[in-house]
Amino acid sequence: MARNALFAGLIVDEYDHPVDVAMVGGDAFYVVDDQGFHRHIFAEDVDREVLKQMSSQIDGNENIIGEQTAKMLGQEDIFTRAMLINQLKNIEQQFEALLQSGIHEEGRAYMGMLGFRIRINHHGEILEIHQPGVIDEGGEGE
Repeated sequence: MARNALFAGLIVDEYDHPVDVAMVGGDAFYVVDDQGFHRHIFAEDVDREVLKQMSSQIDGNENIIGEQTAKMLGQEDIFTRAMLINQLKNIEQQFEALLQSGIHEEGRAYMGMLGFRIRINHHGEILEIHQPGVIDEGGEGE
């Protein structure tokens, strides 16, 4: 049961219109305006698919990501790197906790300022996840 929409404010429809969030019976829904008809899409389904796609980018790259993260934090000791790599290898557990706690409004605002955006269609299918700084499959940086 989704008590919050993880990516509220970061989702647009296929025409770049912002997608609203509504609570129905304690569950969060993304609301896409489909020519005046408001389609309610279970937020947890969209959120899980986004996290799944993000996880696939991490899979197999845990060591390099952990090392670079430790370097960015200025904590290049072996224990910090090991902890970060372990967290990345257990990313599914981290995502479950994130789904329960949500992303704070400030965090989502920061993601939005960086250009993070998710485009969905009126069925809730993910069309695009725009993550600045991530190299796309064509090999070009964004």
